[in-house]
Amino acid sequence: MSTVTQHSSRTAATAVLKTEARLFGREPGILFWVLGFPTLLLAILGAIPSYREAQDSFAGLRVIDMYVPVAVLLGMIVAGCQAMPPVVTTYRERGILRRMSTTPVRPSALLAAQTGLLGTAALVSVLLSLAVGRLVYDVALPGQVFGYALALLLGLAVSFALGALLSALCPTTKIATAVGSVVLFPMMFTAGLWMPVQTMPDVLARIVEATPFGAASQALAQAAAGDWPAWSHLGVLALWTAVLTAAAVRWFRWS
Repeated sequence: MSTVTQHSSRTAATAVLKTEARLFGREPGILFWVLGFPTLLLAILGAIPSYREAQDSFAGLRVIDMYVPVAVLLGMIVAGCQAMPPVVTTYRERGILRRMSTTPVRPSALLAAQTGLLGTAALVSVLLSLAVGRLVYDVALPGQVFGYALALLLGLAVSFALGALLSALCPTTKIATAVGSVVLFPMMFTAGLWMPVQTMPDVLARIVEATPFGAASQALAQAAAGDWPAWSHLGVLALWTAVLTAAAVRWFRWS
């Protein structure tokens, strides 16, 4: 009996994933901001001649070299802060999550499908940014591949932990959209969008490195240069992921 139930649950979860994938493909706004915007921004910045010139003050790096980790993080930030919360709150606001709890499909299957789809889109965005950086602007590929991959996974985890917390705290879709937009800008700042973390004044840089995406930006930059990311940056990412996840679990409501 339990085997039949497990099979039914897996079949239902697969159906949810397929349905969510179709709906996800019909959202050109999300696809653009997660997949297209980071690469487009990198292309625009790379078109500035001075950004393609080595700078002695940056240890011989070019500005475009420092912006590749920022572009890599942007897709994750948008997926976590803007794409995920409105979808989850819409399902809760319409009672879909509550109704799903009475069927073989657990509401968690829908959340897993959303996380999987957005995570895949964010990782595709990473590959696009790295490819454009390398092929168009001759930005070196990450020298420390395993360290880079670890920093990426932790960055992805913290972005969805933040998205889950916003989904938990926001009661309606409109509030989730507004709050996500408000949170988005400081997250992009700490990632280095307006000023790469390496170029920030020392005091500001130390503060930013204590934030999840400031630490992620530094960890990615270090791995890109061929060094293992500092354990302090990886620790900050792991700690933020744990804290945000615990808070999301504590306050999340299915109805």
